[in-house]
Amino acid sequence: MIEAQAGVYWPAWMRIAEAVETLGFSGLYRSDHFPQGSPPEQTALELWTSLAWLASHTERINFGSLVTPAGFRHPSVTAWSAMQVDDLSAGRLRLGLGAGWNEAEHEAFGFELLALKPRFERFEAYLQVVTGLLQSDEPLHFESDFYTLKGAMLMPRPQRPGGPPITIGGNGPQFTLPLVARYADEWNSVWLGLDKLADLNARLDELLETGGRQPKDVRRTLMTGVFFGRNDGELQRVLDARGQSAEELRAAGALVGTGSALRDQLAALADFGLDGVMLQWLDIDEMARLEGLATAVL
Repeated sequence: MIEAQAGVYWPAWMRIAEAVETLGFSGLYRSDHFPQGSPPEQTALELWTSLAWLASHTERINFGSLVTPAGFRHPSVTAWSAMQVDDLSAGRLRLGLGAGWNEAEHEAFGFELLALKPRFERFEAYLQVVTGLLQSDEPLHFESDFYTLKGAMLMPRPQRPGGPPITIGGNGPQFTLPLVARYADEWNSVWLGLDKLADLNARLDELLETGGRQPKDVRRTLMTGVFFGRNDGELQRVLDARGQSAEELRAAGALVGTGSALRDQLAALADFGLDGVMLQWLDIDEMARLEGLATAVL
């Protein structure tokens, strides 16, 4: 998983896509943000343009957004883009959605983030529109304080019945998890240790059962940082650049170590029952180290 607003443009995106496809990773995921800085702004690659390219230039990997926010994309356009990118890729997109959180980018580019409660009310309306357009073969009539649709229907219908699976990202027990239980095919938690992950996982199970769904109906994945070195010396250089110790990063939920340590940490997450882990790779130009990670772990 890469932060595509952090200095990523076409050469870097193409390079990392080829690496992920050929090295054996199961997927490539990216954030969705405008250019960020204070200033100068960093280079950023727009989400749907990049995913359309990925759909047509890879053959094997799954891919998607972690996550695209409701705050600056209309749900009708999101559903339309997602359906067509999923069709182009022969069904490899996972559509990650979120309420939005970055106040600075919303203000800079002319969007309203909203206070927390109305932000999640808008996000639920957003989810209703997206799922309605993708999953129903009837024209969608929808009215809320945020969106109004009058007989909207996307054509052609998705090649994959119901369109791409919906991933909702976030750790919030009060607002996020109830929406996961109602609308999501996958819950993507963010930078969590096993104790906190276990608590939220159990809470999601309760919400699913209360709503008439089974715990197995929702995949569980984790997006977290990875700090890897091919040897102890390289690992220490990575930690020094971060300015945190291995213990501090592990306490925050990150995976830290050389190959054997990462294999053990990933095995513990698999034993816990996670269906997947997205490794947040911030050093997008360090391809030799990424290849080393693939060799050591995959």
